[in-house]
Amino acid sequence: MIAESARPIEAAPPPAEWGIDPVPPAQRRLRLTDFAVLWADLGVGLLVLVAGSLLVPGLGLTQALVAIVVGTLIGNLLLGMAGVVGSDTGAPTMVTLRPALGVRGAWLPSAANVVQLIGWAAFEVLIMAQAANAIVQTLFGWSNYLVWVVVFAALATWMAVAGPIAVVKKYLERFGVWIVLATTVWLTWYVFTRYDVSALFAMPGTGDLSFGAGIDLVVAMPVSWLPLVSDFSRFARRSGDAFWGTYIGYFIANTWFYALGAILMLALKLSDPFDLIPAIAALGGGWLALAIILVDETDNAFANIYSTTVSAKTIAPRLPFRATAITIGGLAAILAALLPLADYEWFLLLIGSIFVPLFGVLAADYFIVRRRQYEVAELYREHGAYWYAGGINWAGIAAWATGVVVYQWITRMLPNLGATIPAFLVALAAYLLLARVLRVGRRPQVQQ
Repeated sequence: MIAESARPIEAAPPPAEWGIDPVPPAQRRLRLTDFAVLWADLGVGLLVLVAGSLLVPGLGLTQALVAIVVGTLIGNLLLGMAGVVGSDTGAPTMVTLRPALGVRGAWLPSAANVVQLIGWAAFEVLIMAQAANAIVQTLFGWSNYLVWVVVFAALATWMAVAGPIAVVKKYLERFGVWIVLATTVWLTWYVFTRYDVSALFAMPGTGDLSFGAGIDLVVAMPVSWLPLVSDFSRFARRSGDAFWGTYIGYFIANTWFYALGAILMLALKLSDPFDLIPAIAALGGGWLALAIILVDETDNAFANIYSTTVSAKTIAPRLPFRATAITIGGLAAILAALLPLADYEWFLLLIGSIFVPLFGVLAADYFIVRRRQYEVAELYREHGAYWYAGGINWAGIAAWATGVVVYQWITRMLPNLGATIPAFLVALAAYLLLARVLRVGRRPQVQQ
């Protein structure tokens, strides 16, 4: 909730150009259905299929499906709660972290977010280029991976410059999400009618992956969107629309594609998860389904490039939006040409260890300590209410670091437990304790 009106903005620029400024109520145009479409579409992707395939055969298929549902329920709750802060204030995610970490302290997660989002954009471009190359090679025998890297990086960058409202209203809602939905239904029907899925459920897991670790791998996907959820929810007409639209849309897509990835991995008898994409292309008609999902994948890369630009501007507000987005898109293309997809599982768990505890701190500060009352104008003011000691709230930094240590320790020492919930709760509890000791107040007092 907004305790104080945001600083006035004279003219309403195009949505992509808001940068890090709070979005005025008159410019918040997205409803529940808009968010459901956006997040259902963001939950669909080739990388989600690959992530689902990582769960098996370490887990049996039944165990994997339970881990998918439980992990998505948990991850979506964190995602929706983080989005509420943005829809309440109209500010992007990295700005909403300033009360919990300090105006300068929030530069640290902003920098981490820039790194992880460039990594995500690179993986998205990589998987799209691989898929397009597999399709063309299957149909015409021609192969040139680097050409596709350039094509998809350029397309995603163009969408980032256009901005989220244009992408949702003009592309996703009109035809994008519906074509992908039809394709996903067809691919699911194909698997269930061509393969003995009941036999797949009877296959025991190898035990190479614990159930707790499986949940962590699932939670990592919605958690990976935590640092950018408010970049979109700040355009919501109402906070309830942002929360429920995000939760419902992403839950359906994430569970469906994780499950489909696990089933395809077993049905196609693959030994390497990264063989999944060319294996789908080789199915009868699979190249067409892959092509349609591939086109939809561009919105994931768009979201990463767009929010990387927003996060970069929280550190250096004078950066020009378009030039920054184009630079980030180019960097993602370079990395996509160099990165091995085999690093994907490690990347997912690293994201979880950083951002799950961070949003435990945010939840404690916003929902408990300050009772959904942020002074929006103060979010942007040096030496103001959220300046603390030299711009850093050490209570937030220490609680975040504690949660990261707990996550990493559990992942290594107690993988059966699962690190997500303990790390989130430890970070939340640590912040509540330190906020009391260091007298982080419920209503900030503006420094003169």
